[in-house]
This record gives sequence, structure tokens and C-alpha cells, in this order.
Amino acid sequence: MTREEAKKLTLEYFDKACIYLTDEEKENVEIADMGLDRIGEIGIQIHNYLTTKRCSAKEMVLFPFQICPEQCHPPFGDDPGKEETFRVRWGELYVYTEGAPTENIKAKIPEDKKDTFHVFHETILQRGEQYTVDPNVVHWICGGPEGCVVSEFASATRDDLDIYSDPEVARMHGVENIFEKAFQD
Repeated sequence: MTREEAKKLTLEYFDKACIYLTDEEKENVEIADMGLDRIGEIGIQIHNYLTTKRCSAKEMVLFPFQICPEQCHPPFGDDPGKEETFRVRWGELYVYTEGAPTENIKAKIPEDKKDTFHVFHETILQRGEQYTVDPNVVHWICGGPEGCVVSEFASATRDDLDIYSDPEVARMHGVENIFEKAFQD
């Protein structure tokens, strides 16, 4: 899947969830391929509403069984790290966190990436349900069989400082770094 195909499909998902974006916002939808060039399998599509020193808000799309890789949001400066709440607007989301592993998880981890995932406590979220991940907690997410649209409400976001279990992940690959502007004094 190309970035343009991913962007077109992302906008279709936002339409399904009745999420209106301006033409400029549509143009600026982030296609995060994590530097792996496997958008249909690994990555996430994001519209950033707001990123400030104190909070952030995003709309995210995950395609069917698309995985946003295992990560944690570490402390930076005096900040304890990002706390984020995922709320499903359309579809189904699988959230994996630390805790008792779930047998037979629903996510389909690619064979060549199995060693980069370590937490398997599965929480399944349907439309209207939400889940909060505390700062510095290892987690990853996956779209359900139809994919999903998810709102993220979070404390200060520094995606450029996130730690990924997969050393091949380059989170900001092909993405304008909006955090430099948000965190300038």
C-alpha cells in the first residue's frame, strides 16, 4: 500500500466514523509507516488536532489487523511521560499491555516481528468504549477485522521520544516533527 492509497483509505474511515476534517486537515493526515514500509501491516494514520506542552488530541485510523508497534512513553524533563486514553469511534480496537497474558490473542503479529512484542494482556474495545494507558507502560494496539477509528486524548505528547521494542522502528520517518514547534519556549 502506498502512502497516497493509505491517505485515501484513512479519509474513508474518518467518513465512516462521521469525523469531519477540513481540506487542509485532510492534506496533513500523517501516514506513520514507522520506517518499515509495511503500511498495511504495521503503522498508523493520524490527524493531530492539538499538540501543546500540556496536552494532545488526535484521531487515529488502524486498518484491519494493522499494528502500531510495542512502545512506551518515558518521562522527559519534569514530565512523567504521556498518559493516553483511547476511545473507539468506529470499529474494534485491541489494546495490549503489561499484565497477565491473554491466550490466543486476536492480533496477527508478522512472523518476522514476533520477537519485538513482549506484552500480551488483551483488552478489546468496541465503539464508545475507552481505555487509559499510564505513562511509561509498555503497550501496543491493533485494529480489528474491519479496522477502527480511535480518538486519543493525552497529556503532553512527544512521539519523537517514544521507545519502541523493535529497533528497526523509526517513528518519525517521513513525518514533519510537530513537537519541535510545540515545545519551543
